[in-house]
Amino acid sequence: MGVANHEAIKQFQSLMDQIDEPLKNTFQNVHQGYPNETLVRFLKAREWNVAKAHKMLVDCLQWRIQNEIDNILAKPIIPAELYRAIRDSQLVGLSGYTREGLPVIAIGVGLSTFDKASVHYYVQSHIQMNEYRDRVILPAATKKYGRHISTCVKVLDMTGIKLSALNQLKLLTVISTVDDLNYPEKTEAYYIVNVPYIFSACWKVVKPLLQERTRRKIQVLQGCGRDELLKITDYSSLPHFCRKEGSGSSHHTGNGTADNCFSFDHDFHQQVYNYIQQQAALLESISPIKQGSVHVDIPEPDPEDAKIAKRIESELQKLGGLSGLSSSLNGLKVNGH
Repeated sequence: MGVANHEAIKQFQSLMDQIDEPLKNTFQNVHQGYPNETLVRFLKAREWNVAKAHKMLVDCLQWRIQNEIDNILAKPIIPAELYRAIRDSQLVGLSGYTREGLPVIAIGVGLSTFDKASVHYYVQSHIQMNEYRDRVILPAATKKYGRHISTCVKVLDMTGIKLSALNQLKLLTVISTVDDLNYPEKTEAYYIVNVPYIFSACWKVVKPLLQERTRRKIQVLQGCGRDELLKITDYSSLPHFCRKEGSGSSHHTGNGTADNCFSFDHDFHQQVYNYIQQQAALLESISPIKQGSVHVDIPEPDPEDAKIAKRIESELQKLGGLSGLSSSLNGLKVNGH
């Protein structure tokens, strides 16, 4: 890290010393004892511009306070059947760890339908998993491996991807905006697997439009990605959709299987759900649990990212044969409703 970067961190620290008490309190939940490393994440996300990084972090902390993010792990999605329906339609899970101790987060991009509950429930669930990762999983990994671990790797399964799924597009935009603005630089690498031809065609178009910082992190792997991923992780930590011999698309294994990390019955989801129930019980002694989703304000995307999204959208429309997609995209306003 160069002198200029050290200087930027020092300036950022002195600005953060001036923020008021409530912001300082929520900042502790963000940094988990590693404030400098957190400042670096926000600086990287704003190309080391101190003023922009400071604004980004203060906005994030205000968002956390306004939406009571510090308490979101005490707000269970109930009843359990509803949570199970969300798990079956928002496919995400923790399949294990890389050899360096980074959590491996699996995401079923293509087969997620997001059609079993309102947007608010999916956003709530996504934020709960982010917070559980940052407050429980990463501190535990840091302790176990004896070095600070603050990032994860994500494996994106493109099996079944359809460009016409407007529902997915809207929700993925909402979720990625929340992540970009409030959980920046938390992903070390994105591995994209089980890629159908239609995705390859789109990827050629999308790749040059992405910011260099993001582009460097994305790798599109052959087939189910098994051989490449075994270089960084053991077989037992591979997501279930990467375990097949040979290439070709993998089909969603039955929901009851214990090694399907998307399933509510998987150890990780059981842990998260039980943790949230326990936290709720602690809070409940103060105020009773309400049924219903938590309404989280969706921040406005960064103008730069919004521009890129627009260009990607118009390039995809040009790809031809996507008229259904383009007409449904027109007038789409992502505002969490």
